[in-house]
Amino acid sequence: MAEEDSPPQKAVADPEIYREALNGWMTKQLPSADGVHVHDVDMPRATGFSNETVFFSTTSSEAGQKTTRKWVARIEPADGGLFPEQTDACAISCEVQHKIMSAVRESGVAPIPEMFPFEQDSTVLGQPFFVMEFIEGLIPADVPRYTQEGFLVDQAKPADRERMVRDACETMGDLSRLDWKTLGLDWLDVKGKGDPTLADQLELYRNYCTSHLGEREHAVIMSSLDWLDANAPNCPMGISWGDSRLGNIIWQDYRCASVCDWEAVSLCPPEADIGWFVMFDRMSYDDFGVERLAGFPTREEQVAIWEARSGRKVADTIDWWEIFATMRFDAIMIKLGDRLTGAGIVPAEANMSIANGTTDALAGLLARQGVKVG
Repeated sequence: MAEEDSPPQKAVADPEIYREALNGWMTKQLPSADGVHVHDVDMPRATGFSNETVFFSTTSSEAGQKTTRKWVARIEPADGGLFPEQTDACAISCEVQHKIMSAVRESGVAPIPEMFPFEQDSTVLGQPFFVMEFIEGLIPADVPRYTQEGFLVDQAKPADRERMVRDACETMGDLSRLDWKTLGLDWLDVKGKGDPTLADQLELYRNYCTSHLGEREHAVIMSSLDWLDANAPNCPMGISWGDSRLGNIIWQDYRCASVCDWEAVSLCPPEADIGWFVMFDRMSYDDFGVERLAGFPTREEQVAIWEARSGRKVADTIDWWEIFATMRFDAIMIKLGDRLTGAGIVPAEANMSIANGTTDALAGLLARQGVKVG
């Protein structure tokens, strides 16, 4: 999630240490298959600090037919997820992802990979995990940012870019129509009273920031929370995917093939998702000083597409939702900065937990609203 110019290099274990354990585990998950063999185990060397991702394949025989399939394991990091825990039931971030993805998959509203049951036993891979099918496709990169290099710059035609962004906004619009009660998502209800509110999310993030900052001061994020509290819109509650951006979707022919990374899901007005989306769009263009790619819908067009699909109105409050998104991003930067500093990746004097590009972006957005920080 870090928006620095170069990705943090994780201290990644040898992926082969997982092969034998996965072989035994997958054999149990595929009881009708003979001779299950796990191979081609691989791990990204430069990824975020939310979950550890392991790619692998299985080859087996079933009814005399040899089959090879690709899979992805998401493993809980030793120090937990980055986003605030919505409830005590959300203590294991990869379990949160498995539960919400299972619910969305069952709803049929958005494409979600096939998944095996969640594995709570940490003796298998050292931490709880889940395994899902590998979906072929393209993923816009964070580093280098997809607006600077990669298939969207070098291969995509203007019509491809337009179709891709439109499909993302329409997918978010479809998700906005989900009913959290119908899906049995009461385990996400912050107060547990059956009547979640936007104020619950603001309080949750304020408590999260206060807890992780300790004695440190962060005038920008605290000013943003005060402004958000004072100017909160009145929107119907729903489900927020939470990390809604092009890089969290797998694309086939510039259409959504899988919606990924649900760690930040919450019961919140779905406007939060289009707010996060336009925030990431602004960062990917304006903050990098990149000219908008031909065919790429503007901020106003993205909002209009989402409104048309969701049946909700957000144009008059989109600035609030972008500040809400940037506050959330800046909040997890506190924890991420501390992790990177603790791991010796970023020097302590850099003060990355507070002094980072997201804080600068948040200060700029507040300034546009006439908010003086400090």
